[in-house]
Amino acid sequence: MQKTVTKLADGRELVYYDPDGDVIRDATDLRTPEPAAVRPEIRLDPVLGDWVTVAAHRQGRPYRPPVGDCPLCPSRDGRSTEIPAADYNVVVFENRFPSLSAEGAGRAPESRPPLFRAESGTGRCEVVCFTSDHDASFADLPDSRAALVLDAWIDRTTELSALPAVRQVYCFENRGAEIGVTLPHPHGQIYAYPFLTPRTGKMIARAAEHRARTGRNLAEDLLAAERLDGRRLVLSGTHWTAFVPFAARWPYEVHLYPHRRVPDLPALGPAERAELPLVYLELLRRFDRLFDTPADGDDAEDTDGPKPFAPTPYIAAWHQAPRTGGEELSLHLELFTIRRAANKFKFLAGAESGQDAFVNDVLPEAAARRLRDVAS
Repeated sequence: MQKTVTKLADGRELVYYDPDGDVIRDATDLRTPEPAAVRPEIRLDPVLGDWVTVAAHRQGRPYRPPVGDCPLCPSRDGRSTEIPAADYNVVVFENRFPSLSAEGAGRAPESRPPLFRAESGTGRCEVVCFTSDHDASFADLPDSRAALVLDAWIDRTTELSALPAVRQVYCFENRGAEIGVTLPHPHGQIYAYPFLTPRTGKMIARAAEHRARTGRNLAEDLLAAERLDGRRLVLSGTHWTAFVPFAARWPYEVHLYPHRRVPDLPALGPAERAELPLVYLELLRRFDRLFDTPADGDDAEDTDGPKPFAPTPYIAAWHQAPRTGGEELSLHLELFTIRRAANKFKFLAGAESGQDAFVNDVLPEAAARRLRDVAS
């Protein structure tokens, strides 16, 4: 992998990732930067004990701009974007509208009553562009490009974990307007949090309880139990296994674990790194074959010839152990969609949003069968 670090006109860092070679990345950002007003803060919920990020400046971020105005496409024909180069493989850059930022780090906290605890939202948010092709998706990538994205995730996890204020690093992708994606260009994000996220905190607590009760690791026992049961298995390789969890929250939800427990992406060995892009691409492609949903503008009743189908919206979330206190956790992927049928979606309504008590309309064993049926 060739890594080239440069700066955008406003000082934000941008990193090109290319296959090993002699690629020259010397394009300059020709834009005139606008003054930044980035002052996120985190506020502690006194009832639940969760940190909530408040980033009011994000109201001004782009919302589904026309293709010709996409800020994630390469800079071409006199139009400058977030990527100065005329083409690229994989690019990572600091988000222009970050939820967390180094801006304001160390500033004196505002005086508030004891129950209203707040701190500066010190951290980092990055955008990961998987390809310069605006109309592609991660599932369209060749194995070699998916491997390059993995290299970028590993590199960024290593770099961001070393920042003093960062507690944990989270790599993820939102895909599809139904999920809430504001830029359709294929990309993901990385959040470097200054606190332990609620979901990670729950995972650590459950793993600690399991260790105290059994003397064993929860992730290892769970993977062994799913492999033995077999009904919810989706696919299994030499180093990775994917399964629908027993208590899946989402209509189609898959968890992907390495057979050897590791805390994070940088801890993966060469063989695990080599197999992961193949397994991950297969999972994404199966998600795209789940439903026969006509793409926007197509007439579902017109049967003259094959029709293109709208890609399945999904969230792909990499769970990694935090810098400290997560020794029992295992790196794993959680991939899920809110689509429960061809033209039906599961939205978080009263039970889920009001009580955090999920109701799943699809039997997990049936979801696993369907995902096996659409194998390549």
